[in-house]
Amino acid sequence: MGRKLYNENFITKIMKLISHRGNIEGVIESSENDPQYIDKALNLGYDVEIDIWYVDKILYSGHDAPTYTLDLNWLLDRKEMLWIHSKNITSLKYMKDLDEHLHYFWHQTDDITITSKGFFWTYPGKELTNHSIAVLPEKEKFNNIEDSYGICSDFIKKYR
Repeated sequence: MGRKLYNENFITKIMKLISHRGNIEGVIESSENDPQYIDKALNLGYDVEIDIWYVDKILYSGHDAPTYTLDLNWLLDRKEMLWIHSKNITSLKYMKDLDEHLHYFWHQTDDITITSKGFFWTYPGKELTNHSIAVLPEKEKFNNIEDSYGICSDFIKKYR
């Protein structure tokens, strides 16, 4: 799902629109990463960035800590629309070892990190390319957001 943007040459571009932790119209911390909340965003046609933990051979979602137990089949059924932020090294290794073509990455405050499918997950305000995901543009303005591949936002609905 994307929105058409027009550059100075009037060329139409479809951008990938990614809900940040399931948020559509603002931050709802109590719902973020809840599988039902994620499904609502997916059902509206958005991709979703989700935070994943793997602890004691159990898969979880949650931002600051493992919060919601996840069934692997839930993850695999939605893999084409999920951008998986591995929150601990064991979840990163788990994603890689699954070899299910999941789209995952790990970062902290890096300017850019490269996802498992070759996209540039780009920290707010940093330089963008046509392979970049502009993360949280509401936090800091990007100079050339229209040139990016997509946007990940807590307010993703406004970009539609």
